[in-house]
Amino acid sequence: MNAYVVHPMLLQANAASGMAVHDDCKLKFLELKAKRTYRFIVFKIEEKQKQVIVEKLGEPSQSYEDFTASLPADECRYAVYDFDFVTAENCQKSRIFFIAWSPDTSRVRSKMIYASSKDRFKRELDGIQVELQATDPTEMGLDVIRSRAS
Repeated sequence: MNAYVVHPMLLQANAASGMAVHDDCKLKFLELKAKRTYRFIVFKIEEKQKQVIVEKLGEPSQSYEDFTASLPADECRYAVYDFDFVTAENCQKSRIFFIAWSPDTSRVRSKMIYASSKDRFKRELDGIQVELQATDPTEMGLDVIRSRAS
């Protein structure tokens, strides 16, 4: 009988795309969720290392416009945004959005990798409340975020 040793890092890889999730992604997300240390996090797939990494962290004082400006116009990204709002009953609330940014102008290979890795990556981030898929800026405008938050 043959015995195989499986490297622990391989256990974290996504069977569909072979993409691993860097521990920093989960740690920074927990800080955003529990401590509200960040307003947003932009994640990038490093194709050579076959893993999702943190690309950018947004300070709590940064705006939604700062967040959207941090997404490249022609490359795919995952992002998490902590959206604060006031309800019709005048209650302060917040929703954590997961945004799959896949602009029309990005490479087909990149779109495929991001699409096939999305669900697995999203499962690693426990506490996502709203998911949004966007191919151009109008699909994730502040009006869209507000309407999906409530």
